[in-house]
Amino acid sequence: MKKILVAAAALAVLPIAAQAQSLQYPGFYAGIEGGGNYMFQTSVATAFGQNTIYPNIGWSAGGVLGYDFVGPRVELEGRYDYNSATVSGVTNPFGAAKDSIAVMGNLLYDFNAGGTIVPYIGAGAGAAFVKTSALGLQDNNTVFAYQGILGVGYNIDPSWRVNLDGRYFGTSAPTLGGQGYQNNNVIAMLSLQYKFGAPTVAVAAPAPAAPQAPSFMVFFDWDRSNLSAQALNTIKQAAGAYKTKGSARVTATGHTDKSGPDAYNMALSLRRANTVKDALVREGVPATAISVIGKGETQPLVQTADGVREPQNRRVEIVMQ
Repeated sequence: MKKILVAAAALAVLPIAAQAQSLQYPGFYAGIEGGGNYMFQTSVATAFGQNTIYPNIGWSAGGVLGYDFVGPRVELEGRYDYNSATVSGVTNPFGAAKDSIAVMGNLLYDFNAGGTIVPYIGAGAGAAFVKTSALGLQDNNTVFAYQGILGVGYNIDPSWRVNLDGRYFGTSAPTLGGQGYQNNNVIAMLSLQYKFGAPTVAVAAPAPAAPQAPSFMVFFDWDRSNLSAQALNTIKQAAGAYKTKGSARVTATGHTDKSGPDAYNMALSLRRANTVKDALVREGVPATAISVIGKGETQPLVQTADGVREPQNRRVEIVMQ
């Protein structure tokens, strides 16, 4: 009973360590965004002469649809940007303003993916539909658009995420009165995203009936088969239980989480089981009394989506009969 309580205590602690790895899952997401933008001053030659345009701080709003690979992300963004402006040497610029609708394909990369705080970088390219009005003139242009992105995200839970980022946004030259001008912008953007199909809570597998034979659990780091100090202590307890019984059949069954290919996980689970067997032999359990089995990712202790690094599923179960 003492050994079972030790294993139960380990299971109680592990979900805390697993939390940082359970906040981000592969899948589609959608989001809304809004913020402020600043367009750098520029100049344009018109019938009124060489005029300098001084844009006012404007606003931006839009939405995204993307796919999260847990690290890399790709998304399609639609955004509306607006700036009013003043024009040098003109008392009445006749409602000087720039309206822009940008359709961008973005590629981003999350650092610390799956954690609570997720810094990220990105870049995008696409098209912008720009309407420029001033001095009684109005031009509509379709221009090439590009942007660089630097930001930080906050994973509220596996479904909801908040982002704050800064962007440099530019286009090829739109025109006013047939004359081109520079369109360079800095944008501060706040967004809220929702992940489709992400589990809000890891669902525990149904508890098996209490075993009659002594059993122990040994846990492993991700993609590892070496034993920690805690794992060696658990194996020592299992060997002691074997010696107390005098003779028994010992089964060491290896398992993995769902973060790798099936074939690789099957081989990894068998390596873990053999590592535990070797340690039991060093503690005095006869090798002939031990059977090893590899189950791969087929029997998780905690049910998760495919690709999730769940610590409680990276284990070897030692059962004595």
